[in-house]
Amino acid sequence: MTTEPPERPRPYLHYVYAYPHKTAYRPLGDDRPGLGALWAGERKDALSLYLHIPFCEIRCGFCNLFTRIGAPDELTTRYLDALDRQATAVRDALGDDGPVRFAAAAFGGGTPTFLTADELERLCDIAEKRMGADLTAIPLSVESSPSTATADRLAVLAARGTTRLSVGVQSFVAEEARAAVRPQRTAEVEAALGRIRDSRIPVLNIDLIYGIGGQTARSWRYSLDAALAWRPEELYLYPLYVRPLTGLDRRARESDREWDARRLALYRQGRDHLLTHGYEQVSMRMFRRTDAPGAGAARGPDDYACQTDGMIGLGCGARSYTSRLHYSFDYAVGASEVRGIIDDYTRTEDFGRAEVGFAMDPRESRRRHLLQSLLQARGLAVAEYRERFGRDPGDDFGPELARFTALGWLDPAAPGGLLRLSPEGLAHSDALGPELFSPAVRARMTAYEPK
Repeated sequence: MTTEPPERPRPYLHYVYAYPHKTAYRPLGDDRPGLGALWAGERKDALSLYLHIPFCEIRCGFCNLFTRIGAPDELTTRYLDALDRQATAVRDALGDDGPVRFAAAAFGGGTPTFLTADELERLCDIAEKRMGADLTAIPLSVESSPSTATADRLAVLAARGTTRLSVGVQSFVAEEARAAVRPQRTAEVEAALGRIRDSRIPVLNIDLIYGIGGQTARSWRYSLDAALAWRPEELYLYPLYVRPLTGLDRRARESDREWDARRLALYRQGRDHLLTHGYEQVSMRMFRRTDAPGAGAARGPDDYACQTDGMIGLGCGARSYTSRLHYSFDYAVGASEVRGIIDDYTRTEDFGRAEVGFAMDPRESRRRHLLQSLLQARGLAVAEYRERFGRDPGDDFGPELARFTALGWLDPAAPGGLLRLSPEGLAHSDALGPELFSPAVRARMTAYEPK
C-alpha cells in the first residue's frame, strides 16, 4: 500500500516576520496592565530597542505597513514629543531592581530618514538619554529610502553609531518601479547608494522585490547585478504580495497559480545567483556576503528583526514583547485610520499602560520559538529547545513536522539533533510558517477586519 503525498499548499500565503501577527492583537480593555507590573520579573540585561517613525514621502503600491504620507503642521515635532514622553514612561517602568542594558537597537517605519538631520539627532537622543541605550556600543540598524538618504542625514546616523543601513530599492528597472507604484529614477537610486557608501556605515542592505508585473528573468537578473555592483553586505529578496487597502489591491494580474509559479522561479533564480556570487543564505529572504561583518555567526536576521522577548518598541506602530504579553497600539493600513491613530498618539500624555496586545501562554511561546528558529537556514537545535522548554519539538508539533517531512521541506541530511529546512523548505517558508499558526491566532486573524 502506497501513501499519497500530502497536497502541496500555495508557496506564498503569509510573510511571517513576527508571531503572532498584529491582526491577532486585540484591545486590552479595562484590564490594561501597567508597564511596571508587566516588566517586573522580566530579564532586562539584553534588551532590544525599536523606535518607529510612521512617515513616508510616498506610499508604495505593495505597502501595507503602518505609515502615512507626509507630516503637515509640525506633526513630526509633535510625534517626537510624544515619543519622548513614552520613552520616559517606559524607562521608569523598567525600574531599578536589576541591570537595564540594551544589546541592539533599530529605527524603522515608515521611513525614519523622512526626519530631518536635526530630528534624527533628537531621535538618537531619545534612545540614549531617555532609554539609556549606548548607540555607539551596540548594533544599530536604520531603514531608509533613496530619496531620503541625503548626505546630512547619513552624517548624523554615521556619527551616532549606525552599523547597518537598509535601503528599499525594490527594482533597478524604472518600468518595474512604476508598476509597483514606486516612482523613482535609477539615477537617484545610484546617487543615494553612493552617498551611503561614502558615509562608511559598515553594513549596507538592499531590498529587492520579485513578482512585479512585467518583470522577467532577464530584468530580474539586471536588478540583481545592479545591486551586486555595490557589493552590499546584505541583500533581501522579497516576493511581491498584494494586500487589502494597498495601491496594487485592484490591479489586474495573472492567475494565482501562474503568479505563484513565476515568483517561485524568480526566487530560485535570485537565490542561485547570489549563492554563486559570494553570499550565504540566512533565511528565505536574507542573503549575507560571506566576508561581511557577522557572516557565519550564530545569529541571523534576528539581529534586526525585533523578534525576541525583551523587545521594547517606542512609537505608535511599534511592538513590545515580554514573556507574557506582546503589546502595541492600534493597527491600520487605510490612510484615514492611520492618521487618526497617529493623532491620538501625539495627544497621549499617559503612556503607563499597554493598550492592545496578545497574551502569550507556554504553548504559544513554544510555537513562536519553533517558527523563529525553523525559518532560519541554520535551523533549530533540539537540545536548545529541550533546555528552554523541558521537552522535544516532536512532543509539541509531531503532526506538523511529519507533514513537513512528507512534503520534502525538512533536510534529511541535517546533523543529528538539528531540525533544518531543505532548500525547497526554505523556498516555501511563506507556506510553512502559516501552517504553524495556532488555531487561536488563526481565528483572530480571520476575524480581523482590515481598516
